[in-house]
Amino acid sequence: MQLDVFQALADPTRRRIVETLLSGEQQVADVVAKAGIHQSGVSRHLRLLHESGFVSMRPEGQRRYYALRAAPFRQLEDWLEPYRELWAARLDRFGAALEERSARRRSNETRKTNERKQRS
Repeated sequence: MQLDVFQALADPTRRRIVETLLSGEQQVADVVAKAGIHQSGVSRHLRLLHESGFVSMRPEGQRRYYALRAAPFRQLEDWLEPYRELWAARLDRFGAALEERSARRRSNETRKTNERKQRS
């Protein structure tokens, strides 16, 4: 079954496996131990991640080593690119609002301090 990048990462178990592989190439047993998923589930999800291009598999004797591949993540990044401007604009407005709020607080604190000094 061929999954697109969004289908491949839609499953929370596959996302956990991807997060586990962030630290580098690993054997299935290592993924099982770190992700806390049964061997059969890890093997099935690794197969789907491999088929969708998210992971590479390197055989070494009886062992199979899995690692993340960059290409599908670039595909996700390319898809998200048009939305970055939207996020950036919202984050800029949020940052400006936080700065304005901090400036008001500092101004109020300064005013209160000055009023106390004047009363003394």
